[in-house]
Amino acid sequence: MKLAKWTTTGIGLLGRGAMAALLAAGSLLIPADHARADSGGPIRVALYADIGSKYKSTVPLVTLQSEQSFSLLPAAGGSPLLSVPAQNKVRVSLDGFRVKVLETPSWQTAADAAKKLQSSSNKPQIFMIARGGAKVYQLYTGGYASESAANNGLNAVLKAGLAIPEGQTPAVAGTKHLTAGSYATLEEAQAVVSSLTTAGLDAWPVFISGDGGSARTEVWAGEASSDSELAAVSASAAALLPQLALTPVAPGAPGVMIRMDAGLDFNSEIQAFHYLLSGSDTKFILSGNEKGIMLTERSKRIYRGDMELGNLNGSLSVINVVPLEQYLYAVVGGEVSSGWPEEALKAQAVAARSYALSQGNRFDVANVVDTTLSQVYNGIGAEAPTIIKAVDATAGEVLQSGGKVVEAVFSSNSGGVTADPSEVWNSGGNYASVPSAEDVAAVGSAKKWYYVLLDSGVSGYAREDNIKLTGDKTAAGLPIATATTKDVNIRPLPVVDSSAAPAGKLNPGQNAVVLNQVYESGSYSWIKGPYSSAELLKSLTGKTSGTLPSSITTLEVTRRGPSGRAVEVKANGQILQVKYPDLFRSSFGGLPSTLFDIVPAGSYTVLGADGSTAAIGSASSAGVLSASGQVTSSGSGTVVMGADQTSRVVTGSPGFYFIGWGYGHGLGMSQWGVKGMADKGYDYKQILQHYFNNVTIIKN
Repeated sequence: MKLAKWTTTGIGLLGRGAMAALLAAGSLLIPADHARADSGGPIRVALYADIGSKYKSTVPLVTLQSEQSFSLLPAAGGSPLLSVPAQNKVRVSLDGFRVKVLETPSWQTAADAAKKLQSSSNKPQIFMIARGGAKVYQLYTGGYASESAANNGLNAVLKAGLAIPEGQTPAVAGTKHLTAGSYATLEEAQAVVSSLTTAGLDAWPVFISGDGGSARTEVWAGEASSDSELAAVSASAAALLPQLALTPVAPGAPGVMIRMDAGLDFNSEIQAFHYLLSGSDTKFILSGNEKGIMLTERSKRIYRGDMELGNLNGSLSVINVVPLEQYLYAVVGGEVSSGWPEEALKAQAVAARSYALSQGNRFDVANVVDTTLSQVYNGIGAEAPTIIKAVDATAGEVLQSGGKVVEAVFSSNSGGVTADPSEVWNSGGNYASVPSAEDVAAVGSAKKWYYVLLDSGVSGYAREDNIKLTGDKTAAGLPIATATTKDVNIRPLPVVDSSAAPAGKLNPGQNAVVLNQVYESGSYSWIKGPYSSAELLKSLTGKTSGTLPSSITTLEVTRRGPSGRAVEVKANGQILQVKYPDLFRSSFGGLPSTLFDIVPAGSYTVLGADGSTAAIGSASSAGVLSASGQVTSSGSGTVVMGADQTSRVVTGSPGFYFIGWGYGHGLGMSQWGVKGMADKGYDYKQILQHYFNNVTIIKN
């Protein structure tokens, strides 16, 4: 079907600037052959969906665009309903409940009101219709999943302080419509739409998949929220246009309502076609092409494959249906660097493929999602020739154990040893803790940092390229250093962080005592804190069961798992109850891993000759045996040397440091360890069989 007449009844009213380029390309809605994605096993990736407790990421509408044309067709198959030419934007949302705020001949009036609603957390949209040859702009908020939610939206609109045109009252718009029947051509349908809108009613062309997959065009009028409202629309239409026979649209009838969106930008008038998907279980497909489809609301990422658009639990669902191997091009590129050795990329490809195939229909309408809840999937922008080569070289290969594809989980860096399942989920699994010394590859080119104590009593970290050792040592054997340049920042943690003020400065000629040397905080090792009692309690609230203390005075790891990860932590001697050990990461403010030590900033523990221990706080004093005999040392400012010959300063402020290794849950394959093993000459099969015990690599 062609939409030649649309230019006189719709697009011709948009003005010259906004649509000139679009019109030069020809009709915006034309039939096109449906070109599905390349053959191969597809995978379903949820970009937006409300899947209850399993996953929820929703958006009221999506904006789509491609460098090549793409078509919209029913998910069940059949003829394309319409086509979108190259470079043209279209919007898609559900035909749900909305609040119709106002109607005005001035786009600026509608835009100003939209901005005001937008600033108050409403979701405004501007549509344009033609009434008697003149443009009219309609401002809505929504959509809403239910009538009650729409009524709440209406109350918010009424309190927004908008200047509503005289004679108008904001009201809830619903999903009940009247149909004026089917039409052989779009030209005929458009003529009926024009007569209805000129009479003061709202009406739109609707594309519907007919019998045998054929496409047909109807005209729908009204957007009532109740049967009584719909009856009123019907009576008004009968009085104004008695020659038209309008009947209610069957509840839940699928269709694509075509409206003109005039709210792509509330600062300037830009329009695009807006497809409202009607029907309670409606599903439509946007066919993919070799250039991919850009999804503006997903950070303007471009995706291969098709986009399935539908109504799921009252929200718009967007499912990317893409061949598995093409999905992996983006996953591997999103998970690791394209500059890594080829064998590392191959190992990641096989692991990612195995993970994806092991998921089944985990998310009901999808196999996976596009976040770290499954695997990072950022579309074509994450691809690279080296990644594609590695995926193609291992095409179809998966890890198998016991006749099943292995759920090959992985994390960024295991900190030298991978986790045991009991340390992550508090239960067993098909994984075992294995050494991962090659994780240190993550700090291969990173600078080390000196932990220093200044003469002023200030302690902190200086990067190794900014200070030098003098060759002198303290009486205790600790090295002495000085600055190599003016005003060297002594930072509170071993990382450059512009948001944190330096603890002090060191200049050439001034000395500092070196207490320790550490790697720069990153994915391999890190230091976080110090966190105060109040900060920790705020983070722990809602993440632990049981009663939290009013103040945390002691915090210690009291039990570790096979790899050394924390599986039990006590505050003031009381166990902090978490559902499973990996939750300690979020419970303590987002720690990179659970492979950590806890160090109190304002105290230290003394081991007596009889095996007893005592905690010395910053306000306490302790007897110290020195070369001149026993003396008394205050807690604050004391330098304490541990059994590992590293030293630290006891500060005057209470709080706790977390000193840890690794990034992520640590289970299964360590990505930086893979890189390190590949650097040493291991091939991808050897790497995978190191991290996953008792597996075989087969071509699926």
